[in-house]
This record gives sequence, C-alpha cells and structure tokens, in this order.
Amino acid sequence: MRRGAEGPLRRTDAHARTAPVPPGAMFVPCGSSAPPDFEGFTLLLPAVSVGNVGQLAVDLVIFTLDMPKVGYFYTDCLVPMVGNNPYAAAAAENSTELSINAEVYSLPSKKLVVLQIRSPFVKNKYRSFCQTLLSWVKSSRCAKVILLSSSHAYQCDDQQLHGTPLRYLLSPAIQKTAGELMQRLNWKEMEKVAAYPGVNDTDMVLRIPGGGITTLLFSESCSNGIQMAVLLKFCSEGDNIPDALALVNYLNEWIQLVKSEQKSDAPATPSQWKIPHSWRLLFGSGLPLALF
Repeated sequence: MRRGAEGPLRRTDAHARTAPVPPGAMFVPCGSSAPPDFEGFTLLLPAVSVGNVGQLAVDLVIFTLDMPKVGYFYTDCLVPMVGNNPYAAAAAENSTELSINAEVYSLPSKKLVVLQIRSPFVKNKYRSFCQTLLSWVKSSRCAKVILLSSSHAYQCDDQQLHGTPLRYLLSPAIQKTAGELMQRLNWKEMEKVAAYPGVNDTDMVLRIPGGGITTLLFSESCSNGIQMAVLLKFCSEGDNIPDALALVNYLNEWIQLVKSEQKSDAPATPSQWKIPHSWRLLFGSGLPLALF
C-alpha cells in the first residue's frame, strides 16, 4: 500500500508486546486483556483493490472516529509488513508504536469493529483468507459485514457508464433488512455482465475487475448465510483520495458514522473526515531539489 510514515522502528509499543499467539488463532487482542465482545457489531473492512480506495476509506473512518486498536488479525495470507503508527503525528508520543498488516479497531458506542488491511495477499491465499475471516465473523457473532472495494473504471460496460460510479451488492441474508433502504436512497446495484459478450448474452455473471477478493468473499458470504454488503466505486489508479472520500460518504449515507454540519439529510463534507498524518507520504517525499 502506498502509505506509512518513515522513520526508525523501535519496539516501544505496548500493544506489540502481546501474549504468544495460540495455534489456529485469528483475532489476537492487545496485551493480556480478555477478547472484546463483538456480538451484534458491524464489521467494516476493505478489499485490497484498485487504487487502495477501500483501505483509504477505512483509514478515514478509524482516524475520524478516533477508534482505539483492540487487537490484530493473525493470518499467513497477507504479505508481512511492519511500520510506524499511521495515525500519529511525527512528534507525537505514540508515533513509535508499531503497526502490522492486519489490525482491528473497535468503537462500542457505535457497535462498530473495523479490520484494516495494509498489505497485499499472498498468491493463492485468497480463498483461505476468506474462509478464515468468515469463520471469525461467525464465532464473534458480528451482525453484518460491510466490504469497501473498487473496480477498474476502464472495464465498465455500457450500462455501468450511466449515472453514479458508486455501486452496492447485498447477500440474500441482508437483503430483507437493507434492500428497501438502498432503494429509498436511490442506490444502484452492481450490474451483472454477459459471461461471453457477443457470443452468449443470456448468461450473466458478476465481474468486479480490479476488486481483489471482493467477488470471492461476497459469493462465500452468500453461500454461508452471512449478512454482507459490498460498497464499491469505479476508479483508476492515481490520486485516489477523492475516490476514498466519495466511498466513505456513500457508506455514511447508510450507517451515519458522521453527522452533517448542515442538514440532517445532507452528505458529510470532506472537511468532516479527518485526514491521517501518514497520508502526507502517499506519493513519497517528492523529488530532491538537487536535481534542478
């Protein structure tokens, strides 16, 4: 992922000193405290997809709501990584805390738990990760899962070029509780496309190019009776901050994480979402002046 503060890594984070990971563990709480209770919570997580839009949107949620880190998601399906605290200012006392590839944040007041993923998946480990994640969702008794994703804009078909670039998908288990609301919000469901364009236009399939694990995780959730919603945006690689803001506003229309400063029905403005300090390094530190 294209972010993370630079600087020396020192093992001063109290959260890093956790107990040994038991065999088969998925969620590992910080320190020696008992695992938090996520029953009835909404689990929010990103797909590692084009433009890192889902991950950037999750960053906005965590930083704006000042969500505390409660643990780690232990898996061998992600490329290992470690870095400084992405939500701390450079001179802050907690700037030397360590962050890894999959961390869990929670806000009981909003019944919200967030899994942030900061590295790409290991090849051929997609299905294993999806199964592990859904097993954790069931064991923790989360009420529903919301996956934030993105898809290549250049691969949109004709029907997807009309109207908003934002789309949603609902698993059958959540259709009854959320379907009517999506219609009242005038949201557009992700369209299916022909399996064999120009040859057979009757067989329709769900395709999300550039969406990473989105299609697999959604289909697994449908098969396992998991209440899952996918919110995604068509985009291209580049400066994806505007895409992240659009996606998190889309999410906010549904679950109201941030209230509008104007009218109750108006969307949240970019200024209402706090930008993490690490975003200053999204595109590196710039070109050396000595070159000019």
